[in-house]
Amino acid sequence: MTGNPASPVFWHRTDSPVGPLLLAGTAKALLHIKFLAAPSATAAEAGWVEDARPFAAALTQLKEYFAGSRRAFDLPLAPEGTPFQLRVWQALRTITYGSTVSYGELARRLGMAGGARAVGLANGANPLPIIVPCHRVIGADGSLTGFGGGLPIKRALLELEGAGCVADLFGTRVPSASR
Repeated sequence: MTGNPASPVFWHRTDSPVGPLLLAGTAKALLHIKFLAAPSATAAEAGWVEDARPFAAALTQLKEYFAGSRRAFDLPLAPEGTPFQLRVWQALRTITYGSTVSYGELARRLGMAGGARAVGLANGANPLPIIVPCHRVIGADGSLTGFGGGLPIKRALLELEGAGCVADLFGTRVPSASR
């Protein structure tokens, strides 16, 4: 996505405890958070303007989250997706800090029993990880499954939140970090 002259897209790179992040958005809303250390990392797109000023609130809230003093984000967001994706992403925002749900449970909450795969695909397309907490969705057996930033980052975010159901890549339960 590139901005038009009426609403340019700004970007800023910041360091975090889970690696470098790229934030992108307009002067009014956040559009993307990208994990720059992820296998599928992408840089700023052509036409985006480098400027940290539009991200002051997001940077403050991310710092608070990583320090353990923020449990929910209060930022203007403007993710772009299909109506179904937007519905899933809104449902992700209802999963509370330190909690996890399975893809199947999230599908049931959306009135789509048997829709775990569709929910998983929408979850994987989330352009605002961390803030729209797709990392809180796990396998039905408690295992960590797919995450755009990679499973080590998903695990780190869940441990930061003290999630009671953190499993390693082999499905073995491990103690959660204390809250």
